[in-house]
Amino acid sequence: MSYKFYLCLAVFISCSSFVFAGTLRGKLTEAASGEPALGVVVMLEGTSYQDVSGLDGSFTIRNVKKGTYKLIVRHISYAIVQKEISISEEELLQLDMALGAAENLKLDEVSVVGKRDGSADQTARSLERNADQVMNIVSGKTIQISPDLTVANVIQRVSGVTLERNSNGDGQHAILRGMDKRYNYTLVNGVKIPSPDNKYRYVPLDIFPSDLLDRLEVYKALTPSMEGDAVGGAINMVMKDAPDRFTFSANVSGGYNELFMERDFMSYDYKNIQSKSPYERNGSQYNATPADFSKAAIDYNSKKPLPNLLGSMAIGNRFLNGKLGVLLAGSYQNTFRGSNSLFFDSETVDTQRGETLTKMNERQYSEQQIRYGFHSKIDYRFNDRHKIQFYNAFMNLTNVQVRDVKSTQLTIGGYDPVLGNATLGFSTRSRLTRQQIFNSTLQGKHQLTEKLGLQWSAVYSKATNEVPDNVTVPLLGIRKNFVDTKTTVGDASRRWEHNSDRDISAYLNLTYAQPVGNMQLEYMAGGLFRDKARTNFYNNYQLRPTDLFAQFGTDFTEYTQVQWTIQNPRGAVATALNYDATEQIKAGYVQVKAEASNLEVLGGVRIEATDQSYSMLFPIGEDRPVGSQVYTDFLPGLHFKYKTGENVNLRASYFRSVNRPGFFEIVPYRIVQEEYQERGNADLRRAIADNIDLRYEIFPNASDQFMVGLFYKHIKDPIEYTLQRDAVRGQDIFYAPGNFGNANNYGIEIDYIRYFKMFGIKANYTYTHSKITTPKSQRIRNESGDLETINIDQSRPLYGQSAHVANLSLLYKNAKRGIDGQLAAGYTGDRINTVSQFLDNDLWQKGFIQMDASIDKTFSSGFGIFVKANNLLNTPMEVYMKNVSAANLNVPEQGSSTKTLMRRDYYQRSYLLGVRYKF
Repeated sequence: MSYKFYLCLAVFISCSSFVFAGTLRGKLTEAASGEPALGVVVMLEGTSYQDVSGLDGSFTIRNVKKGTYKLIVRHISYAIVQKEISISEEELLQLDMALGAAENLKLDEVSVVGKRDGSADQTARSLERNADQVMNIVSGKTIQISPDLTVANVIQRVSGVTLERNSNGDGQHAILRGMDKRYNYTLVNGVKIPSPDNKYRYVPLDIFPSDLLDRLEVYKALTPSMEGDAVGGAINMVMKDAPDRFTFSANVSGGYNELFMERDFMSYDYKNIQSKSPYERNGSQYNATPADFSKAAIDYNSKKPLPNLLGSMAIGNRFLNGKLGVLLAGSYQNTFRGSNSLFFDSETVDTQRGETLTKMNERQYSEQQIRYGFHSKIDYRFNDRHKIQFYNAFMNLTNVQVRDVKSTQLTIGGYDPVLGNATLGFSTRSRLTRQQIFNSTLQGKHQLTEKLGLQWSAVYSKATNEVPDNVTVPLLGIRKNFVDTKTTVGDASRRWEHNSDRDISAYLNLTYAQPVGNMQLEYMAGGLFRDKARTNFYNNYQLRPTDLFAQFGTDFTEYTQVQWTIQNPRGAVATALNYDATEQIKAGYVQVKAEASNLEVLGGVRIEATDQSYSMLFPIGEDRPVGSQVYTDFLPGLHFKYKTGENVNLRASYFRSVNRPGFFEIVPYRIVQEEYQERGNADLRRAIADNIDLRYEIFPNASDQFMVGLFYKHIKDPIEYTLQRDAVRGQDIFYAPGNFGNANNYGIEIDYIRYFKMFGIKANYTYTHSKITTPKSQRIRNESGDLETINIDQSRPLYGQSAHVANLSLLYKNAKRGIDGQLAAGYTGDRINTVSQFLDNDLWQKGFIQMDASIDKTFSSGFGIFVKANNLLNTPMEVYMKNVSAANLNVPEQGSSTKTLMRRDYYQRSYLLGVRYKF
C-alpha cells in the first residue's frame, strides 16, 4: 500500500511541476539584414533548458519552472547575447532578438566589407526581391541537401522549367516556360559559354556537377545590358567564391542503380580504341585495311558494374590582410546508368487507318558517365574602389555507351506471335562521347569617381566534342517455336566525329549614378564583341564480313572473330558534315534605371549585329557550299517594379529578343539516320520574340515567399524541327529545321516557400499554352480508291512544351540534431516529343511524376553523412501516338483503344551514401 502511495505522490509532484511552468518563445534575426538566424543555440545557464533556432529563426523552450534565469544565445557567426529573464507561473514569454556579427569576424586593419553567404537561402530570396527583372534562384545550401547531382537535375525544381532527358534518364537540357532548349542560353558567373554539342548552341547542363555552385539563377526576363538571344530565359551558374576566411570542405560517396541488380552491365575497352580515323592518321590518299581498326571497340563483356563513386573538394582563404582571395574546387563523378527500352518503328500508308507498326526493338542501354570539373577563382582588392578577379573552369563529361538491341519484324517474315515465329535482327553499338568546356575570364570592377563606375571582362572559352570509333555491328536472326537464334552478321559501320567551338569575347560596362531630388538615377552604357569559330569533322567507313554466310555459334561466337573487308577504304569524308563556320557578334546598349521611394523603372535598348557564315570543306555537287547571314536587331526593354509595402513587389516588363539558327542548322547537309534522313536549311531565319511579364511578389520574411506571375510571348518565325517531304522526290522523308509563321505562348507561374520551425514546404505550378500552325500531309483514298496525299495546316503546341508542370518539396531541418531531410516530387504533363509530317501523327511523351529524396546528418566535429535516392517511383518515359490502327491488334504492349505506344524506357532507382567534412 505504501508503495502505491509514494508512486502516486511522485506522479503528482511531477505533474505539478509542469502545471506551474512557463514557456519561452521567440525569433532570432540578423541585425544587419533582418534575415532569420538559423541554427543558433538558445539556453538557460545552469539548466537543461535549451533549443536551436529553426528555419524561420524561431525557438521554443517549454516547461520552464518559475524563477529567474540567465539566458545565453550563442553561435560562431554572431556576438554572444546574455540576458536575465524571469518566468512566472504558466507564463508565455515572447522574446525576439536581433543578433550582431561576432567580434572576431570584424577586420579593423583594412577597410574590407564582409559579404553575405552567397549560398544561403536568405541570400537567394533577397536577390530575387531586389532584382531588376523577373528571376528565380536556387541557393547553394538547397543544392547541397537536394537529391540532385548535376545542374540539369537541380534546375528542374524551378517553376516553369522542364527537362529533356538523355537515354539513361538523366536530365540534360532545360526547357524554360515551354520554350525548347534552343530558346535559352547558359552563363557561368554572368559570362556566356559555348556549347560542345555537335549541332546546336545550347549547352548540355549535365556536364556541370552541382556541388561546384554557390547558387543557380534563372533569368526569365532580359534587361538591355544582357545578351538578347533568349526567349525562354537565361541560366546563370554562380560558382563558389573565395571566402572571407579559411574554408575547407570535402565529400565522398558511393551508390548503385537497381537496374544492374536485375541484369549485367555491358561494356568494352574504350581506353584502347582509335582516337583518330585512318584518314586522320595517314592522310587523304591512304586506303584503310582491316588492321587499321581496333578490335577493342567490339570486344564486349557483361558483368556487374562497380559501385558509383563521387567526390568533391573546395579550399579557400584570404591573404595579404584580406586583399587577396583564393578558391580552388574540384568534383569527380563516376556513375553507371542505363535503361531497358521498348521502341517501335512504324510506317504510314493511309493516315485515316492509323500508323502501322513494322518493327519492335528491345533495347538495353549501359552507360558509364565520368564527369569531372575544376574551377579556380582569384580576386584582389586594391582598395574599396578597385577590384580584379581571374576565373578559370574546366568541365569534362565522358559517356561510354553500349546499346544492345533485339528487333522483331512485325509485318514480314512470317510473324506469328501464337506459334512463336518471327524474323529477328540484332545490333550492338559502342559509342564514346567526350565533351569538354574550358572558360577563362579576367574581370575588373572600378569605381572611378563617386558617381562613375567601370566594369570590364576579357573572356576565352572553348568547347569540344569527340565521338571516336562509333561502331555498329548488326546480326540477322530468326525465332522458331519461341526460340531466338542469331544467324549471320551484316554490314558494320565505324564513324569518327569531332567538333570545336571557340569564343573570344570582350565586355565593357559604364555606370553613372546621379540623384535628382528624391530620385536616384543610374545610367548604364556598354558593349560586347565576340568572335566565334567552329570546326566540324566527320568520317565514316563501311565494313562487310568477308564470309557472308558465316554462322553465329558455329563459325564465330564473338564480333572480334569476324573478318572484314573495307567497302570505302578512304572513308566518307567528302560530305557536308565537314565544314568551318564563324560568327561575329557586335552589341551595344544604353540603359537607365530610376528609383523613387516605391517605384523603380529600368529601360533602354540593345543593338546586336550578327555576321554568321559557313564553308564546306569538301563541296561535291552542292548548290551552296558557302553561305552567310548578316543582320542587325534592335531589342528594346522596359521593366517596372512597384513596392506597395516593405516586402511586396508588383512587376511589369517587356523585352524583345531573338533566337539565332545554330551553325549546323544552316549548313545544307544530309545525313542518313537509322529511321530517317536529316537535312540542314541554308534559308533558316532567326526567330524574333516580344515578351511580356507581370508578377506579384510578397516576402513575409527573409526566407518565405509567394509569387504569382503571368507571361506572354509572341514569336515571329519560330524554328521547329519537323518531318518533311522532298519537293522533287516525294517518297523521300527528311527531318529538318524550318520557320513556321508566328507562334504565341502564354501562361501563369505560382511559387510558394514557407518555413515552420523545423519544417518547410516549397511548391510551384506553371500552366503554359502555346499555338503554332504548320503544314501536315494526309494520305487518303480518293474516289477511285487510290492513295492520294493532300496538305492540311494543323495547329499544335510548341515542341517540348508541357501544359502543366508542378514541383513539391517537403523539408525537415533539425538544427539541434544537425539533420536535414527532403522529399521532392515533380510532375511534367504531356508534351510533343517528335513532330510528324502527317496529320495527327505527332509523337507525345506521356506525363509523369518523378520523386526523389535525401537526408543529411551533420555532427559538431564538421563531419556529416548523407543519403540520396532518385526516381523512387521508377517512373518510365513513355511516348505514344494519339491514334490506333487495326493492323496493330496482335502487336505486344498495344492494349489501348485510343493510343499507340511508340516507346517506353525504364531507368530504375539510384541510391547514394556519402560522408562530408567542412572546416
